[in-house]
Amino acid sequence: MNWYVAKVIFRIISNEGNNQAQFDEQLRLISAETRFEAFEKATQLGKDNEDRFLKDSKQTVKWQFVNVAEVNQLTELADGTELYCNIHEAENADLYIGWANHRASLIELDN
Repeated sequence: MNWYVAKVIFRIISNEGNNQAQFDEQLRLISAETRFEAFEKATQLGKDNEDRFLKDSKQTVKWQFVNVAEVNQLTELADGTELYCNIHEAENADLYIGWANHRASLIELDN
């Protein structure tokens, strides 16, 4: 068996769809023989995890499976193994670095 990281994308629809489009990108660890088998398993996970529920405000929220956008094989499972990477281009480098530092501070505060 091989290990893969699959990006499973859901659309979050709330407030009757009258708000800005929201998407949840989930990275899922998949065990499979081939990349295509991993894609099929991730697709089934997406379908199985679609959901619809009522918020406290009685508004319906729907998690709608969109698709599996990426499937990448892992070469090894070890401490520090890279699971995923994405190059992000920012118009303002200082704002992006500030955002990253802020997120890190929030994690440190939880400790």
